[in-house]
This record gives sequence, structure tokens and C-alpha cells, in this order.
Amino acid sequence: MISLPTRQAGSIKNYFVDEAGDTTLFNRRGNRILIGEKGCSNYFILGLADIPNLSEINNELVSVRERVLGDTYFRGVPSLQPDARKTAVAFHAKDDLPEIRKEVFAVLQRYHNIRFIATVRNKRDVLKYVEERNATDPSYRYHPNELYDFMVRQLFKNLLHKDDRYRIVFATRYSTTRTKALQTALQAARDQFHRKWGILADSTIEVNEKRLSESTGLQVVDYFLWALRRLYEKGEERFPRYIWPSVRLVYDLDDKRRNKYGEYYNQNNPLSLGALTGGK
Repeated sequence: MISLPTRQAGSIKNYFVDEAGDTTLFNRRGNRILIGEKGCSNYFILGLADIPNLSEINNELVSVRERVLGDTYFRGVPSLQPDARKTAVAFHAKDDLPEIRKEVFAVLQRYHNIRFIATVRNKRDVLKYVEERNATDPSYRYHPNELYDFMVRQLFKNLLHKDDRYRIVFATRYSTTRTKALQTALQAARDQFHRKWGILADSTIEVNEKRLSESTGLQVVDYFLWALRRLYEKGEERFPRYIWPSVRLVYDLDDKRRNKYGEYYNQNNPLSLGALTGGK
């Protein structure tokens, strides 16, 4: 059951949005399915973090980075070299060493007022939709942005009506910006909420795209998404278990074993390997 938000006059909400996995289904020619092959994920996950104590977390992560860069134990590590533009400039879970990753997770675990929300799609189910649509409309061609924008609408469908102003930072995906398309997807999410609940919001929505190195908030959500992806792609549940106190919702749209609309995993219905596979 989703409770409707109460409007808070003068309030500003900051959201940070990143992805895990990719939106690719086919090769460039569109004649071969790539899902599950090396470099192509089985799932696409879009997540956001609402981080009230961003400045405090930033200070702690800066301290971690300075300590790591000054530690002779890590001397010569490629990802820590400034020219590599990786850990030396931003924490990125897939690039960071396990020892460093543990320190970042330790910082995040101390801030349980972080609110993490994610939507998940099984790309095999996306492929099935594309094939069914092609059968009835041969002119239809799947584009990766189509899945991304759909996930934006799902992620934000109940999140844009409580505050007076929203500042939403998306992780940059391409060399060209997609700010206008993202604004359109966000407005569609708000319109969907209006049609469902009859509540019309006039909040200001400010959209920005930034690189990971430009935003501590994006680095935080990257770590949450990495943990979630390890569960979905590799069956490892120790990482999601570690950050679970800060998870408010994981909406798996293709887990339809109990409900045709998917499954809502939350604090009352925890996400685990057993939950995904049908075990206990």
C-alpha cells in the first residue's frame, strides 16, 4: 500500500539518479541478441538516493579518499592514479578495490536517513515485449533510451508531489545531454500520478546531468546500485544486506509470481536471493 504524500510548503528535495546494467538488447545491426553476453547485462536497474546529510557524507568520503591516496599500501594501484580518472577523483564501486569499497560502505551504513529507491527490469522480458510489438508493427524499432525513459517514469511516479521544488541530478550517460527528454519523462510521471489520484502538482523540477566525479550524491547512489546488481546478476546477497536499512523500495516490474504488476520489495518484504528464486 502506497501512502499519499502531504505537501510541505517551501521544501526542496534533492534526488540523485544513476543506473546499473545497460539498456542494450541487440547488436548495432539489430540482428543478434546480446543479453547476458560479456559486456551486456541481464537486468537494467535505475535507482535514486535522497540524501539529507550530503555535506557530512561528502566530508567523510573526502577523508577516506585522502587517507587512501596517502597510504603506501595502495601505491602503484592503477585505479588510484590521477590520470586514470577513477578512484583518485571519484568513488565508483566497480572500479574501487575491495578494501576501499568496504570503507565507503562503512560510511554509507552510518547514515540510515539516506532513502534509496530503485526500479528493476529483466531484459529478457523487455525483449519479449519488443518481439511482440514487432509482430504487430514491423516498423517499430527498439531504442535503448526508450527503456531508460520508461524506467524514469516508473521510478518517479510517486515522488514529485510532496515538495515545492525538486533538484534532480542524473548521471551523464552520453556525450550529448538528454535534459529535455528527462524533463519530459518526469512530467509524464507527474501526469500519471494526477490521473491516478486526482492530485495536481505544480512543483518546480530542475534537471541536471553530471559526471560521477562532479557529484558525491551520484557516487552514493552508484554504490547502492552496485550492491543491488550483485544480487540480481551474481546471486550475491551480502552487499544488499549491508545497505538494506537505507532501502525504501525496490520495484521489480518483472517479478510477477504474486502480482501482475510486479513485486514491491521493502522493509516489510525484504529482498534476498531466496525471495528472487522462490526459496526461503
